Amino acid sequence: MPIHPQTHIGAVHLTVADLERSLIFYRQQLGFADVWLRDGSAGLGVADRVLLVLHESEHAPRPHRTTGLYHFAILVPSRLELARSLRHFAEIGTRMQGFSDHQVSEALYLADPDGIGIEVYRDRPREEWRTSGGRLQMTTDPLDVENLLQEAEADAKASGQPWSGLAPGTTIGHVHLHVSFIEDSEQFYREVLGFDLTQRYGESASFMSAGGYHHHIAVNVWAGIGAPHPPAGAIGLEHFEIVLPTATALDDVARRINAAGVTAGIAEDVVRVSDPAGNRIELIAIPKDSHEG
Repeated sequence: MPIHPQTHIGAVHLTVADLERSLIFYRQQLGFADVWLRDGSAGLGVADRVLLVLHESEHAPRPHRTTGLYHFAILVPSRLELARSLRHFAEIGTRMQGFSDHQVSEALYLADPDGIGIEVYRDRPREEWRTSGGRLQMTTDPLDVENLLQEAEADAKASGQPWSGLAPGTTIGHVHLHVSFIEDSEQFYREVLGFDLTQRYGESASFMSAGGYHHHIAVNVWAGIGAPHPPAGAIGLEHFEIVLPTATALDDVARRINAAGVTAGIAEDVVRVSDPAGNRIELIAIPKDSHEG
């Protein structure tokens, strides 16, 4: 049984070494707004909707070549908003890691002060996505950066408005994870949780989604086949949310997890589980109160 087609990614929870340093970065560089602040943690988002939760751990270990987060991806609602972000990055001297045209989307890549990978992207309309042999065609082509900047410059001249942060409608579009083995990760996300496979990159990466999207979850073995789990409390991914639209849809997934014999914490409104690579997940039926994170 496939997972409900309206399933999507919710908030991403990160462990960071210095909360104030990270807040400056995510506010000034990316344009997140504070939704709530507490001692040692913060919920950031857009229009009171939490998209990112930061947890400070000053002495957290910094593992390398382990499973965990490759990047989380911020989905902006239009090409113009992507262009505005790019122009802002250029104006303030943000250090970029790459630019790609994936055919289904256009993407900018960077990292936060702890080295946590970030993608900022926009989707092309679904009617422009191409398939071949039953698989969605995604590429890694050069992005037309000059054209994007021209669009942003024209908008800035026409509107006269300064950059004001992430636009309403921005979400977390997907998460891309380092795993130990593709086979058991695919089995977990497809056969246990119910995501559909949309594309494979050889034997090193797989992309999976709900409802025909290009991907909500990607997994790769680029940290090494058989990569170990990170130590508890390490810098990087603490957990991420998968949001289902109804309690019934959540119950369906909980039953599949039980039937598969996967260890999980199952409560009325949340299912806590880890994938075979140790990446922690919370499945919820409705978004948590944005002020509670």
